[in-house]
Amino acid sequence: MAKRLIPLLDRVLVEKIVAPTKSVGGIILPESAVSKINEAKVLAVGPGRRAAQNGDLIPMGVKVGDSVLLPDYGGQKVDLGDKDKELFLYSDQEILGVVESN
Repeated sequence: MAKRLIPLLDRVLVEKIVAPTKSVGGIILPESAVSKINEAKVLAVGPGRRAAQNGDLIPMGVKVGDSVLLPDYGGQKVDLGDKDKELFLYSDQEILGVVESN
């Protein structure tokens, strides 16, 4: 049975982009040659956090489908039963930025 996670408050569920372990020619690269990628794809977002002063909803800075830049440390690893995906929960404030491709 597939599980689905809906983040609460200002949390964002992301799937980390894994660096390729094979070259274009099919050569397997050693771990020391594989660069670390701090990018992820947004899979789900919470509704946002409420402002303490007046209770207004503070909108999220990202949306589903965005490619985002993540900090080196942080986030909470999430296991939904799919071994092929690296899923993490981040607070909206922890995400460094949205990556746009031209």
